[in-house]
Formats: sequence, structure tokens, C-alpha cells
Amino acid sequence: MSAKLLVVFFLLSVFQACSRKVEEDDFDDFTTNQKWVMSPKAHDTDVTLLLNKLLREYDKKLRPDIGTKPTVIDVDIYVNSIGPVSSINMEYQIDIFFAQTWTDSRLRFNSTMKKSLTLNSNMVGLIWIPDTIFRNSKTAEAHWITTPNQLLRIWNDGKILYTLRLTINAECQLQLHNFPMDKHSCPLIFSSYGYPQEEMVYRWRKNSVEAADQKSWRLYQFDFMGLRNTSDIVQTSAGDYIVMTIYFELSRRMGYFTIQTYIPCILTVVLSWVSFWIKKDATPARTALGITTVLTMTTLSTIARNSLPRVSYVTAMDLFVTVCFLFVFAALMEYATLNYYSSCRKPHCTKKKKSLPDVSFGHMMNYSVLEMRPPPTVIALNNAMYWQEFEDNCIYECLDGKDCQSFFCCYEECKSGSWRKGRIHIDILELDSYSRVFFPTTFLLFNLVYWVGYLYL
Repeated sequence: MSAKLLVVFFLLSVFQACSRKVEEDDFDDFTTNQKWVMSPKAHDTDVTLLLNKLLREYDKKLRPDIGTKPTVIDVDIYVNSIGPVSSINMEYQIDIFFAQTWTDSRLRFNSTMKKSLTLNSNMVGLIWIPDTIFRNSKTAEAHWITTPNQLLRIWNDGKILYTLRLTINAECQLQLHNFPMDKHSCPLIFSSYGYPQEEMVYRWRKNSVEAADQKSWRLYQFDFMGLRNTSDIVQTSAGDYIVMTIYFELSRRMGYFTIQTYIPCILTVVLSWVSFWIKKDATPARTALGITTVLTMTTLSTIARNSLPRVSYVTAMDLFVTVCFLFVFAALMEYATLNYYSSCRKPHCTKKKKSLPDVSFGHMMNYSVLEMRPPPTVIALNNAMYWQEFEDNCIYECLDGKDCQSFFCCYEECKSGSWRKGRIHIDILELDSYSRVFFPTTFLLFNLVYWVGYLYL
């Protein structure tokens, strides 16, 4: 009987040991984190008593050192991301961690337990904090998920660190004269809302502005060139305020506009030159080509303007699109001019009657066969046969008319004479030949001046 009891006791011992092992494996993470999650109850009580003692006679409506000296606020900013930048609304979005550090002698404490206290956002509403505002922000919001993104840390000497995460849509007055080859300095401006320089002073700490990795930034059309920070004093009727500013240097990328605007405009202009190699008699083809290219340039001009606010000045893209439109329109007018002067009035010919003696009918027929002129008109009068012939007497009106007084000539007969003295002769029928050289050369020179002027000057 005793042997059976020993066996049962042994089995129970083994089972109990295995159960303890399983429990240790299941709660391994809990025991590992237990060192910093769990704290002695005595320490919790000490911290609670310490905070209650600090806040017992604390007045959060009054700034530190009121009536004695100004409160100094040290500022740090960590730029998490920038973008997108809206040229139409003239604003940009920025995500930052904004840190302010100041000293409040009323929150000094003596404790052998720790030198600083890290507290959550519940403590923020119980102490005085700076009334910092962002002067050029259109909208701004703090992050509240999963809890308010705020940090409050108090050191035993009364120094306080207050940080929070903000997303700000800030105004940036873009100067678009060189658009889309423009560069901008977008500011982020902040200061105190109510405390003038005599009561609150802002200052930058060393290396106080840092930026995160730019791979996640949404600067689709811009390159980030760097940043700089300044400190100024603004004079107002309410007093002199210290204003802090960070400038973000941005340079626009031209890839999108090159593909969407510049290349289509250049190709449309080149396409309009095709009409110079089409016969001038092909009126439907040349007219259709000219009108199509003009309408295409109108559409491209409208699309290009959609990327811009309605500014009153001329941008670099406006200049390029307008010149391209003028080239296309000039190509259409070139054919209109050529077609008009090519089909101008023919020489006006008058017919002079000439009577000939009576001849026999047979003789008349022989004359008609041998002569290359039109056959005479036969008239029967008093049983006698008479014929009449019209003699050409062409008077070229352009010799003495308006056309020959201009620089253009319609007919070969106009190309000589006293009227040409001191004038330059332009053969209008060769206008296509002139255009094949003039239009490409002029457009090439314009592009050379345009790109060198805007990119390098």
C-alpha cells in the first residue's frame, strides 16, 4: 500500500512541475517587461505626493518669473515630412515635431528617486505653457491617435520640455515669373500670441532644426534644397514681438511640364511647317492643317494654365506657349497670303474688232485651218459673206494699278519697269521657299534665347 502511495505522489509531483513550466513559457514576455511596467507601490505614492505638492499652490495663469525677467523659450523642430506643395492655393503642408523648453522655478523638486519626471498629456493642462502660434498657417491640427501626441518632461531644477506633433498647411507666396523653372523659400513663421519681447523671448538652440529622410516626402514637383532659420523683431501696436522663421528652399522639377506642355507645343509648331511643302493649289489640305494646329495650341494653352493660379503677370510658360501659338498662326496666315496673291485678278484683255474684205467661203475655211488664232465670225449681209476677227489687246492692270505699287508682284510683266527703282522686290510665289528657312531658323533662335535666359541667367 505504501508503494502505491509513493507512485501516486511521484506522478503528482511531475505533473505539477510540467504545469509550472508551461505557465512560465506563456508569460515569458510579461516577466521580461515586468521590470519597467511594474514599479514599487511606494514609488507611485511618492511621485503622486510630489506632483500634488508642486501643484498645490501653482497658478497656471501666470508665466514663470513674472514681474522679474522675461521667460526664455528654447525651440527645436524636427521636420518629419514636407508636401505636397500647391501652386494654385499657394500653400504647402508640413508635418513636424515641435519642442519647447523653458524653466519654471515653481516646479523645482528634491527627490532621491529620479532627476526627471516624464508625464503624459493629462499634465499639460495643469501647468503654464507658452501661447505659441504659427502666424502663416491656414489650418493646423495636432495628432490625437491613439493618444494625444504630446510629451511633458519636468527636471528637478524646474526645466520643462514640451513636445507635440503638428500637421500644418502654411501659406507660401510663390513668385511664378519663372514658372516652371522657379525656386521658392517657403516660410514657417511662429511667435507668441500675447507676450511681447519684454515678457517672452524665443531663441533657437544649436542644431535646433533637423529633417528626416526625404524618401517619404511628397514633394512631387519639387526638390528640397535645404533650410535656414532666422529670428526677427516685429513692431506692432501691441508691442514688439520676437518672430521665428524657418525657410524651406524648394526648386521645381521640370519633368512633368516638359512632357505635358513643352514637347507637345514644339511638335505642334513643327507640324505647322509641313504645309510649306504642300502644293499651294491643295487648299483643303493646307487649310485643314493650319486650323488644326491653331486649335491644338489653344487647347495646350488652356491645359498649361490649369497648373497655375490666376496671376496677372506673364510666366515663363505663358511666354513659350504664346510664342508657339504665334508661330502656328503665322504659318496659317502665310498660306492665306500666298493663296490671295496667287489667285489675284488676271490681266484684263479687251477685244478690238477688225473688218476684213469679202472672201469666198472656201478661202475662209483655208484661213481658218492655217491660222492658229480663233476662227473669225461669219456674218451674212446682202447675199455677201463678211467675217470679223477680235484682236487681243490685253492690258495688264497691275502695271499701273495698286499691286505694282507694293513690294509684291503678281505677273512676270510686273517684275520690270521704272516703278521698281528704289524698291525691294519680293516674289510672292516663292513665299513657301522663304518660309521653309525663315520659320525654323527663327524658332530655333527663340528657343536658344529662351532656355539660356531662364535656366542660366
